[in-house]
Amino acid sequence: MKQRMPDPSKQAASALERGSEDYTLRLYVSGATQASSRAVVNARRLCEKHLGGRYTLDILNIADHVALAKQDQIVAAPTLIKLAPSPLRRFIGDMSNVERILAGLGLDPES
Repeated sequence: MKQRMPDPSKQAASALERGSEDYTLRLYVSGATQASSRAVVNARRLCEKHLGGRYTLDILNIADHVALAKQDQIVAAPTLIKLAPSPLRRFIGDMSNVERILAGLGLDPES
């Protein structure tokens, strides 16, 4: 599964209009394992609840995107990478530790 990434120039303009930064996230999974399935559900839930419409989430199967996984230095799956805004952050596991992920994204868990 891969969701389309919007045009970066339009994404930046859209973020400025809303007065907030858009998040670019990439979730690497390994097939249809339980951990990967949970990570997809948890990552989507977290994004919808805490980022609203301010995110792009790409979900990539490592087997289908070996070169990109190598480039992103993926050593375990599932792995969520925050590509933007800086700094780059990585989260490994089923994405069930919402507080840790929110802290790594620079978001207030209370929001």
